[in-house]
This record gives sequence, structure tokens and C-alpha cells, in this order.
Amino acid sequence: MFRLVRWRLRPVRGSSSSLSAASRRACSGFPPGFPAAHVRSAFLDFFRRRHGHLLVPSSPVRPRADPSLLFVNAGMNQFKPVFLGTVDPRSPMAAYRRVVNSQKCVRAGGKHNDLEDVGRDVYHHTFFEMLGNWSFGDYFKAEACQMAWSLLTEHYGIPADRLYVSYFGGDAASGLPADEETRSIWLDVGVSPGRIRPFGLTDNFWEMGDSGPCGPCTEIHFDHVGGRDAAVLVNAGSPDVVEIWNLVFIQYNREPDSSLRLLPRFSVDTGMGLERLVTVLQGKRSNYDTDLFTPLLHAIQQRAGVGPYSGRTGPDVGGQVDLAYRVVADHIRTLSVCIADGVHPGMSGAELVLRRILRRAVRFCTQVLQAPQGALASLVPTVTQTLGDAYPELKQEEDRIMDVINDNEVQFLASLQHGSRIIHSTLRKQDCRKTGFPASVVWTLHRDLGFPLDLVDMMLEEKGVQVDRQDLERLISENQKVASEKQAGVRSHVTLDVHVLAELQRLQVPHSDDSLKYQYRLEKDRYVFPACSATILALSDGRTLVQEVSEGRRCAVILDRTCFYAEQGGQSHDLGYLTCSRLQDMVFPVERVERVGGYVVHQVTATENLQTGDRVQLHLDGVREFLIRTN
Repeated sequence: MFRLVRWRLRPVRGSSSSLSAASRRACSGFPPGFPAAHVRSAFLDFFRRRHGHLLVPSSPVRPRADPSLLFVNAGMNQFKPVFLGTVDPRSPMAAYRRVVNSQKCVRAGGKHNDLEDVGRDVYHHTFFEMLGNWSFGDYFKAEACQMAWSLLTEHYGIPADRLYVSYFGGDAASGLPADEETRSIWLDVGVSPGRIRPFGLTDNFWEMGDSGPCGPCTEIHFDHVGGRDAAVLVNAGSPDVVEIWNLVFIQYNREPDSSLRLLPRFSVDTGMGLERLVTVLQGKRSNYDTDLFTPLLHAIQQRAGVGPYSGRTGPDVGGQVDLAYRVVADHIRTLSVCIADGVHPGMSGAELVLRRILRRAVRFCTQVLQAPQGALASLVPTVTQTLGDAYPELKQEEDRIMDVINDNEVQFLASLQHGSRIIHSTLRKQDCRKTGFPASVVWTLHRDLGFPLDLVDMMLEEKGVQVDRQDLERLISENQKVASEKQAGVRSHVTLDVHVLAELQRLQVPHSDDSLKYQYRLEKDRYVFPACSATILALSDGRTLVQEVSEGRRCAVILDRTCFYAEQGGQSHDLGYLTCSRLQDMVFPVERVERVGGYVVHQVTATENLQTGDRVQLHLDGVREFLIRTN
């Protein structure tokens, strides 16, 4: 670990060896247990007090007027108008010259998506904090490099002989020369030539998009091992040598024709992940071993029915338990921050991503860690304790965050238990290790029970099986085709024609009783619907009435009673599924509901044989129902 040296800032000159010796003499390490909160505040104070930067609060994680992003995923997002030259001259942002902040970031969904990696290793997160300093037409490369090196080696006390830097080595195909200016600056700072490494466009040239501001960047890397020459491990994917700070020099504009033009005003955009920095400064190799996560892991252990967290990775039982600890610790931070900023679990966009995150957390918390219902929401106060001083909205919204998590957990738990039974039943019936797990079952879990596909993959992985990926892609493609046809007005559903209606009347099949669709109540800002059981009075294949429908066939189901709302009066129909009393582990998705001649027709795709006279239970998609009835 490294010792904090406060405000002993001076120009860094001389050879690399003299720097290393000075660092070793003056900076033996942070005091044991030096908290992450101090690391964050030290960064902000360094730039604010010593270098005249304006402290700008973190923006919410929901992007402001930027449809290209689901979530804010970098510190520079809120400053895009400044970089693009579109800032309102009346806005305070128009006067920004030197700025510093700690930005709440979420990388889940969209182009930057770390969701599926969380838990599998010890450093991926869906929520993280990005420390950054910016110059908008003020200082440029020399000052940015000098301040960064001074903060790391003198203020944080990181030995210089553990650091390496990379710079842009040029790209002949793009007509871009090497950034020799930055290399010379690092030499002047005192970094030895062997610790300065050139890299190409992928690693050391930053672009906002296909067009717009861009420029070369220089990165500072840390060697966890030390006492060696680790230059060849920079940008080599080694967990021992990691990037800790990226300094971007925005000096070009990428034109629509892909050419580059120098900007009239140069800017600096830097970013350093707090979690990784704290890991370095606290002498750890895992982000989850720092005080940003250890209080959460301890709180989870107090609620769990398994042993304590031990930091293992891998497919064995112990590794799966520790994976669950990491998933829950990461996801509860993300859920708390997003809900506090007004993003709630839902059915599209960022809301759908947050729904996936919540359902993953519920599954790992209840089934792998064996924690009781409500345990997930009870972790929110621990998040508030670790992050609330930096982001006070967490304290203000703590009760609401817990209510939202609890309500959504209740909605998913029944589906989770049902889906788990379906997986176990399928594994008993089939040798999935040889043939692969049936894609149709996975698609049912996803479409009808709301299981994120990546969560199903992880559950199957725990059983040592994999889904038939090719067949699953086919089902996804077919579903997208049906959705496109529906949007285009192409009729693809099964309904009742005049002949089927006449046959129903001849058989004196009574009209459907749908009065239950209005028998719901509001409890704690959530709609609660009564359980509904029914009998199948008739089945139709679209041409005639049938006594039985075989697996895979689409049919129209008429029940004696229903709680589903049929499409009418410009209001969309409910979605959900049926379960059959004689086939407890099967789900029959209800894809469309309409009223025809006094009958409520449920369009269903049979996942097993359905018969007239079967007793079924009706299950509404609670999220969709809430959205429709509050429309």
C-alpha cells in the first residue's frame, strides 16, 4: 500500500531512478485502512484547490437529451455540448475552462456492456465512478501530464518504478503522425524511455463517434508486482499490469468524409476509475477486497444461508457462491444509483436493462446465497453508507429505492421458482449434455417468465449444460419477424371466423366471463390482481373447433372465465401465460387477446398438448398490466 502525502506538490524533474528513489523514501504507502472516500476527495481537492478547477457535480445516470446512450457511461458525457460546440452561450457550462468531478457511470446494455462479465472476475462492474479533470481551451498536454504524474507519485505516493505510460504511435493508413510531443513531455517529467510505449489507433486514439471531436491519448499503467521491467505487459491483457488513468488530447475533428481537421480550440478529457485506483492504493488485487465492497459483502453474509465470501473464481461450487456474492454486491449499487436518479425497472430501453439487473440479483440472492425474500432491498442502507456522502440523493431516496426493489422482487419470485422447476424438469426428461438444452424452453423462460437470456445461460452453466444456440437464434429471429409483421399490419394470429362462432353457439358454449379484469386493488403503489383459475371450454385451430392441440401449434383458447384484458377501444391487450394443472412445469404463452362475438379469445402457442376440459391458471405480465391500466 502507499502513503498519502498531502499537498507536497512540485514540478517533477530528473531521471527515472531519482524519481523512484524519492518515491520509495517519501511514499512507503497509505495508512492501513485508508478509506476510498478519502481517495475520492483527495482527487477532487487536488485539482480544485491546487489547480483552480471548478468542481461540477455528477450528472444523473440517465443521459440528458442524448438518445445515443442508455446510461451515462463516461465522465465526459455531460460535457458533450462543450466538445461539440453546441452549448447554449447562456448556460453556465459555456464558461467552463477547468473542471473536475467524480461521475456516476453505468455500463450495462448498448455498446459498452459489462453486465455479463460481472461476477466472473474480480474487476468488472455495471456501476463505477469515473474521476476526471477537463480543460476546455485552457491547459493542454504538458500541464495535464505533469499534474497527473504529480498526483499519482507525490500525492498518492505510488512509486514511479511501478508506473508505465503509453502514447499514440501514429497510423500511416490514416495519415496520423506519432504523438512525439507527448513522448517528449513524459521524458521531461522524468519517465525513462523504456517505460514509454507507443501504440496504435485501437489503444491510444480516442473518438467520440463516427464523426466529431477526437484525438490521441496517453495512458498511465500500474504494475501490481513491481521490482522488474514489465514494459512488454502494457496493453497485453495481463491482470498484473493495468491501466489506471487515460488522458485524452482532443485536437482534431473527424469530418463526415472521415478526414481530420485541427480544432480551433484544444481540450483535455481524462478519466480514472475510482474502483481500480482504490484497489491499487489499498494494495489489493481485487476490487471486491476494497472498502467500496467489503461492507456490502459482510452485509450479504449476515443475510445469506451460505459461508462467507472468500474471493474464489471458477466453476466449482465455492466459485459459484463467490460469483453470487460479487453479482449481488455490484448489482445492488447499480440498482440504488439508478433508482435514485429516476430509472426504474421496466419494459424498454434503460428500464429494461435495469429489470435484467434486478432479476439477476434476485436470483443469485435467493437461490445461490439462500437469503430470504427482502434481503436484497435491505442492502440499500449499506450502499448509502458507502456512497451517500458523495451522492446525497441516495440518502434522500433510500426508502423509495427499497420499495421499488421489494415490489419488483415480489413480481419475479413466483416466475423464478416456476422457471427453476421447468429447468429441473427438462433436465430430468432429456440428456441435455449430449443434445444441448432445448432452445424452445429457454425462449419460454425468457418471453413468458421474464428471465434474461444471460441469466438462463448462467443457470444452465451451473448444471454443466448449454443451450442449443443455433436453434435459439432461429426462435429469436422468428419472433422478430412476427413482431415486424404485426407492426406492419400483417394478420398472423388465430381468431374465430363465422363458422367457428356458429359451431360455438350450436354447442351452447357460454360467453366468457371477464369481470375479473377489473377486480384489482392498489397496495403500496402497486396493482395486485386476484388469482384466476379457469376451464378450457373450446379450442380452435382457426378453421374449426378441435378437442386437442398438439405441441408447437398455435390455437385460439376459450375459457369460462379470464382476467386478461382484450384489445378494444384503442387499448392494447394484456400479455402473460397459462399453466395447466396436469402439466405443472409447462408454460403456455398468451400472445394476443381479443373479443370476438362475446368470447374472449386467447391466442396461445402450445408447448405441450392442450385439451378441451383442461384446468388452467392465468398469469398476467404485471409490469405490462401496470403500464396499460395507468395509460
